[in-house]
Parts: sequence; structure tokens; C-alpha cells
Amino acid sequence: MYENIKVEVKDKIAYITIDRPKAMNALNMDVLNELACAFYNIEQDDEVYSVILTGEGKAFVAGADIAQMNSMNAIEGREMMIAGHNVMNAIENLSKPVIAAVNGFALGGGCELAMACDIRIASEKAKFGQPEVNLGIIPGFGGTQRLSRLVGKGMAKYLIMTAEIISAEEAGRIGLVEKVVPADDLIAEAEKVAKTINSKAPIALSSAKLAINKGYNLDMAAASALEIETFTAPFASSDKTEGMTAFLEKRDAKFERK
Repeated sequence: MYENIKVEVKDKIAYITIDRPKAMNALNMDVLNELACAFYNIEQDDEVYSVILTGEGKAFVAGADIAQMNSMNAIEGREMMIAGHNVMNAIENLSKPVIAAVNGFALGGGCELAMACDIRIASEKAKFGQPEVNLGIIPGFGGTQRLSRLVGKGMAKYLIMTAEIISAEEAGRIGLVEKVVPADDLIAEAEKVAKTINSKAPIALSSAKLAINKGYNLDMAAASALEIETFTAPFASSDKTEGMTAFLEKRDAKFERK
């Protein structure tokens, strides 16, 4: 079904691996279209509770495909940026948590792809950066917006304007990633986090993601109103009854996504 990515579902986790190791998993139009298709299908699949996104080989994603972009005119370049934004927004708006397991280079579009995910776990060998100004362009898959929201406006300007490539340790220090682990432990750690998340109430998880994402840029009054509205769906669910009953009965809850 896919030529540039691998998709596998196991134990309620969807594993998406970008599989262009010879091209350092660079994002071209084909990869973007396949990712868009994969995340659409995952949204519809009730057997998937969470997603782990990673790359094959030495790179998570080393950037957009410069060889393809070099031959594009401005209109074609804009169309590629729209396709990239569509993928990033699909990840951000997915009702299920998405974990980026950053195994290597996450540069340009790769850093932007990781930032669209809910949680970023990095191998100690990973590298991050937005080096687009070296190419005479700027980040075009959301980097100018998501980076500042994660690390602050000043640090985002520094990283984008200097095109500095930073280590996983530095990415953790500035808040770009949540965890840094030994390379050999990366997927196991991502699976551990995914399985922990999967044990929680699915409706509550999707509601929490929605409230955090949508409320982040609202003033406190509007964000609080959003939280109250978003609280209603899980509170009306059977999972709420199960969760509270299990708590009172001192047992593990068995959630059923309803």
C-alpha cells in the first residue's frame, strides 16, 4: 500500500516508520501524501489507541527533499508547503496521542514533523535544527510557529536565524523534547509511554489533547470555558463510570472507549 513508509499495528499501537534511508528519510510529495493517508486511516481505526512515529536508519527525517524542491517554482513550492501543513495538522488534530521516537537527524521538515507530535522522545544520538536559512528559505511546515510555542520566541529566533544544529541533550534542556534515552532503548521507551497512555480512558485522552491544543493560544477566560465544554464528553461516558467505580473499589479500570 505504501512505498515510502511502513505501517504496523500491534497491541493497540500503530507504528509508522518513514522508510527512505538512502535519502535520510527526506520528505517529498510522495512521503507527505502517504503520511496523510496513514494518519487518516489511523483516525478511523478503533483498534489503534496511540501512534509511534520514527525513521529507518540514521535519520528520523533529515528535512524536506531538496532535490525535488530545487526544481519547483514558487507556486509548486507553495503547494508542497500546503501538503506539509496538512500532514502536521493531521497529526496535531488526531484524536489519538502521537509519540515521535526521534532516532537520528531531525532537521528542517523532520524537526517540524517531530514538533507536530504530542510527545517527543529522542535517542541520545539525535540532532535537531531548522537550517532553512542556509538554503535561502524559511521553515515551511509550521516551524516558525510550533518552535516558538515549545521553546519560546527568543530561542526559536536564535535556532532559525543561526541555523544551529543542537544535540538531543540540548533539545531536552530547552524543552524541545520530553525525554532523552540511549539509542538502543528508544523504541522500548516509546512503547512504554504508549502502553501507559493506552491504559487510560481513550475519550478522556482525546478530550485532554483537544483542550490543551485548542486552549493554548486563548486567553484564560476563553481557555477555561473551553475546558468546561471539553470536560463534558468524558464525564458523560461509560469510561467515567468505570474509572470512578474502579477507584472506589480499589481495582484497575477496564475502559471500553464509550
